[in-house]
Amino acid sequence: MIIDFDKIESVTVEGFKGGKGELLMQTFADDDCKIMRQVLLPGTSTGLHRHIQNCELVIVMSGEATIHYDGKTEVATAGQIHYCPRGHKHYIENLTDGNLVYFGVVTELRELVSEQGK
Repeated sequence: MIIDFDKIESVTVEGFKGGKGELLMQTFADDDCKIMRQVLLPGTSTGLHRHIQNCELVIVMSGEATIHYDGKTEVATAGQIHYCPRGHKHYIENLTDGNLVYFGVVTELRELVSEQGK
């Protein structure tokens, strides 16, 4: 399946998950996965949040992401991936003068169902 973000409407979200400033977002979602192309403008951030029933990959396409992950700070640049597993928390800041463009991929985690007895 091809997902063409050039054909997905961009929405502006103020204070995404309690963050500061505007986030530009395009989203594809189904029951198993949410894929978001996000742009954090200079000086903006997402809000701190915990992944309870899912995990997230943040794939930096351009710019520099300052990522606060479980109380630690990491910096990711184009081509790098930040992983936030189930049960962990994070938020992202753009502390630069340019836009931060990244893909967020959130997968829903379900308990494995035993196939025994079939």
